[in-house]
Amino acid sequence: MTARIAAALAASLLFAFATAAWVEAAERPTSRGGLSATLSEIGSVGMESCRRSLSELPLDQMAPEHRRLVEHFGQSTTLHRRLPAATVDCERSLLEFVLTKPEILVDVWRVLDISRVTLDPVAEGTWRLSDGYGTTGSVQLIHQERGPTGSLLVFHGLGGYSGPLSPKQLTGSCLIVVRHTVLADMDHPAQQVAIEAFLDVDGLGLEIVTRTLQPLIVRSAAANVHEICLFLSQFAKAASRNPAGLARLAERMPRTAPRDRRMLVSLACGQTGTPPIRPLVDASADAVHEELAARWLPADSLDAMHTR
Repeated sequence: MTARIAAALAASLLFAFATAAWVEAAERPTSRGGLSATLSEIGSVGMESCRRSLSELPLDQMAPEHRRLVEHFGQSTTLHRRLPAATVDCERSLLEFVLTKPEILVDVWRVLDISRVTLDPVAEGTWRLSDGYGTTGSVQLIHQERGPTGSLLVFHGLGGYSGPLSPKQLTGSCLIVVRHTVLADMDHPAQQVAIEAFLDVDGLGLEIVTRTLQPLIVRSAAANVHEICLFLSQFAKAASRNPAGLARLAERMPRTAPRDRRMLVSLACGQTGTPPIRPLVDASADAVHEELAARWLPADSLDAMHTR
């Protein structure tokens, strides 16, 4: 697995997937508890299948400049993967909130000191990304639609990696399709997240990618999807157990506007139905901090791994 939790649900599945994941040459767990998801091999697909998948996107509903970005991957895709679907145990509104505002989840991670990632909004639906270890780039949400049973989001990422893991700067672009479906047959609120990724690596041969980097891409990306969904599930669980403590923890998020902090807490605690049960637990922010951070490695440990 990767040596860190890569960017937030959008960012990790976006540009960090495209670059940082495939320069992780060692398999080190991101969490103390290990990864329980099945990282089974998802079949490689050729350009014909790639173009077929792209043709299923609502191109006629996209702005011309965004449609051209999508069409580029029909002509130049180094690697196309469908990742194993992951489940998030939370309300739909919370998942959709962090999908469209991934910088808020990144801010939570930084408060918990389990990530070096920064994801800074530069315009509506556009972010500047750094993973803290040499990967930088930009991510843009180019399409979004919401239906009665789920939603579709399409992101485009650009950027590169420069650092000790590569003798020269690596650059590329990616298109990430995020499909979210409500799991109506569950006895609790749950969502399924399915990711399809199109990666175009500049100046890197297909043979190098498929023979050398493909296993790292698949395992790293699948691990990231699983770990992020697991974290969001635990976040929602902590909110139901200790809403007051979570609210206090949110007050420590310096990069998030007060309105968004309040919205995050409100959605995590649930806005509809029966109010969350509030057992007699420590309502301090430190208690929630300990609960959420316990499973993941602290950022200092991640730094040490990257210096080896």
